[in-house]
Amino acid sequence: MPILKIGGRIIWVCAAGIAVLFFGMQAFAQKAPGPIHLAVDATSAPQKILHAVEEIPVHPGPLTLFYPEWIPGEHAPDGPITDTAGLEFYANGQRLSWRRDLVDMCAFHLGIPQGADTLKITLDFLLSAPASGFSAGASATAQLDVLSWNQVLLYPKGWAARELTFEPSLKIPAEWKFGTALQVESETNGEITFKPVQLNTLVDSPVLAGRYFRAIQLTPGQTPSHEIDMASDSAEALEMPEETQDEYKRLVAETGALFGSRHYRDYHFLLTLSDNVAHFGLEHHESSDDRVDEMTMVDPSLRIENADLLPHEFTHSWNGKFRRPAGLATSDYNTPMKTDLLWVYEGLTQYLSQVLAARSGLWTPDEMRERLATVAATLDHQAGREWRSLQDTADAAQLLYFAAPQWANWRRSTDFYDEGTLIWLDVDTTIRKITADRKSLDDFCREFYGGPGGEPALKTFTFDDIVAALNQVAPYDWAKFLRDRLDYVGPHAPLGGIENGGYELVYNDTPNDMLMISEKNDRYLDLTDSVGLVLEDDGTIRDVIHGMIAYNAGIGPGMRIQAVNGRGWSMETMQRAVADGEKNSHPLKLLIGNGDFMETYELDYHDGLRYPHLVRQNSANDYLDEIIRPLTPAGSEAPSVAERKNRSAAEISAGARR
Repeated sequence: MPILKIGGRIIWVCAAGIAVLFFGMQAFAQKAPGPIHLAVDATSAPQKILHAVEEIPVHPGPLTLFYPEWIPGEHAPDGPITDTAGLEFYANGQRLSWRRDLVDMCAFHLGIPQGADTLKITLDFLLSAPASGFSAGASATAQLDVLSWNQVLLYPKGWAARELTFEPSLKIPAEWKFGTALQVESETNGEITFKPVQLNTLVDSPVLAGRYFRAIQLTPGQTPSHEIDMASDSAEALEMPEETQDEYKRLVAETGALFGSRHYRDYHFLLTLSDNVAHFGLEHHESSDDRVDEMTMVDPSLRIENADLLPHEFTHSWNGKFRRPAGLATSDYNTPMKTDLLWVYEGLTQYLSQVLAARSGLWTPDEMRERLATVAATLDHQAGREWRSLQDTADAAQLLYFAAPQWANWRRSTDFYDEGTLIWLDVDTTIRKITADRKSLDDFCREFYGGPGGEPALKTFTFDDIVAALNQVAPYDWAKFLRDRLDYVGPHAPLGGIENGGYELVYNDTPNDMLMISEKNDRYLDLTDSVGLVLEDDGTIRDVIHGMIAYNAGIGPGMRIQAVNGRGWSMETMQRAVADGEKNSHPLKLLIGNGDFMETYELDYHDGLRYPHLVRQNSANDYLDEIIRPLTPAGSEAPSVAERKNRSAAEISAGARR
């Protein structure tokens, strides 16, 4: 055991004690550098480049700086370090040499000379990434830009993000307008100075700017305020219908009824409408970065397909930002995250986003059920569940987010989103069942995500916290319930929630409306439920369902269908041939190219086209119908959470519930 001599006395201490004492004294002796000035020039964003100048107070001696690597909400070390260029350091008017760490590619080592008290950093960020992925993907066009601050800054090692204060400013092209959750200090000639913020708030507050810009107030005159800030490549794309605006207003009301409090000062939906940026949603505490096709808000089919995007990212303000898995609540952006609870962070959010889309009117009840049917059917055909548990898809999220789409059904993907939906539906219907419909997941949401609001806050949770909170709502063996579904390896998706909700997953030749919308917008053909193929519009095979007839015939992803039963390829020809197989005795013949080689494959398939649907079971409870009824008076006659609590067991047993 090591010893420590203090004031002539010898004290026996453990190594951990020495570490605590040493680092505690170090922290006492030093204070975080600041404020750090960060000026970003986005006037060249249409040229696909940003210029940044950063000034950090420093002391002479060695210094290590980090470029943010683990980006919150992306759950992976995907900070776009390769798109930085022109990195230079200056002190005392002289340029300093630097060296990248040989293990951590996002760490930079340099020495601060004597007499220097400020380090000046200049860097460019290259906006030439492809229109795919997350925030590292394309984010600028000739008419707009989405600035993610983590892409244009470095921060000193040894300090938590909450300990570092930044004074940010941004210059945008003339005539452009902007939206952000950051508070503005001043604005002059296109240069915006924001009020000082902690680094964690800065990284959590992107800025959307563009020539064609529109702000829609969702809660005028109310506190907190909510608005949709839209930027697009055209003025026409900003013409969101009044009816849709009203649905987003109801979304705000429905979240208030669901959670009971709001943990933000105000909220901005930053909605980018462009065909030339990466399409995704990324949550932030007081805003969301939502990117979709240019005409999404004026094209009904695109609007329906993306109706759950804003509800999803908005829900994250409670589930993911306010309440966050402990393994994701790292103190800085270079400490690896642990993603094992993403089935809560993303899975519960995915479930609630679809419920909220229905409750707010963004989806009709039929559209919500059709989407749920496609999700259930896809997961039920997910062959990878025979070897990989859902828990492992969460544990390995940082790998699976960037896996190729080919063989996705056998490898499995980030299934904790959609399969999380099925699990939380199962939780919801189980609570309703064991409490005679007096309580539901709504009660869990209010208890777990409620509390005092008004300011951004962070409260972490563990698996045991989830179990304890569920038991507060409805005593049950929730640990076993969840682990049975998370650790399960074998056939079939967890469909108990659908069945408990009063429905059954069935297949027939009636097209699924939501699947048809998705196929039309994304130009593909999904034959998962028939021959086990997912096809691009040019005949390229996106995926083959492991174990189904196409796989057993030797067909693989990346091959390309050239002809169907002797006729040249088209999606219509393929669809018709599969449908006709029900009345024909001859096999389906596909001429398929595999690189430079051609081969004919025969599929002895005669069951026709199959599409998934949810069909009502008249003898069962109608929990699913209850779940998607609005909680707010403006939406429907559905009882509120409080009203449901007040319903007596006697009323329920007497048949008060329809």
